[in-house]
Amino acid sequence: MTTDDKDRDTVTENSPRTTATPHAPDGPARAGWAASSPEMSVRHLEVGYGGAPVLRDVSVTFPAGRVTALVGANGCGKSTLLKTCARQLTPASGEVLVGGEDVRGWHRTRFARTVGFLPQDPVAPEGVSVRELVSRGRHPHRGAFGRWRAQDDAAVAEALELTGLRELVDRQVTDLSGGQRQRVWIALALAQQTDVLLLDEPTTYLDIARQVEILDILGQLQRARGITLVMVLHELSLAARCADVLVALKDGVVVAQGTAAEVMTDATVGHVFDMRARVLHDRVTDARVVIPLSTGAARPGASDGSPVASQPGPVPVPSAPCADAPPGRTPEAPSPIRADDHEVSS
Repeated sequence: MTTDDKDRDTVTENSPRTTATPHAPDGPARAGWAASSPEMSVRHLEVGYGGAPVLRDVSVTFPAGRVTALVGANGCGKSTLLKTCARQLTPASGEVLVGGEDVRGWHRTRFARTVGFLPQDPVAPEGVSVRELVSRGRHPHRGAFGRWRAQDDAAVAEALELTGLRELVDRQVTDLSGGQRQRVWIALALAQQTDVLLLDEPTTYLDIARQVEILDILGQLQRARGITLVMVLHELSLAARCADVLVALKDGVVVAQGTAAEVMTDATVGHVFDMRARVLHDRVTDARVVIPLSTGAARPGASDGSPVASQPGPVPVPSAPCADAPPGRTPEAPSPIRADDHEVSS
């Protein structure tokens, strides 16, 4: 695997870049942070396929005990970055660090006990039950003779409990719904009991209710164990509600990183996704909501490329996964943001 570092993207005056240092949000939502969870970082990473560069001089830190979401358009390098962090891809140059230590020298068993990785489209083998598949997460912890121990039973039971799969343990994985199968794969990753967990689009192909369900499970897990969690997510509004830190990529370069309030602005979202959008602040959930306006393609009322005027009336806001509702309010029924009283990020 090679990469060409001659052509590097630069951030121009019109290309917004945010590099604020992430900080812990207020409130009890992340009270379970574990001080022992290591941070993961990459330094000057160059990765490519067949000589074509995909990641260009990427340096970024995923804070210890926090939830980080990687966002950006298709093909920007999100999955490549995650796979490189998981040692599924070998960089042409640069390094991946866990707790400040270069993982290239780690034995694969040590790495598997520290870093868990769930790819985008895992395929379950035929004839495997939920219990059997989840149990495979214990493989890195088996002794020299592969003996199954009491702590392995406990880890599998805990993973099944956290993901709500106790009633499905004897079902064939291939017989489950998409949302149930995704919970099984997450349970496998939880049974591995790593301090760092990397998930590549864990909500892919799921409807909005199942997306919220999966992200709720992950949020509860992160708060309970204080692990360092890094996810690739496509839905910006959900990413803003779930993540402590957002990292936005464009054309293989990190163009913004920080809290949702720092990263999710009209200018940054427009730059990253090549579209016009408005980012609203929902005062009920204290989260950012993205309203796409146009990608610039011809459409009625905007043939001249001018911004599309927002229409009066309420703008529906999805319920908040991975976050507790403010006292006295529930995320299932937030007050609507109206066009005449919304808050727009600057």
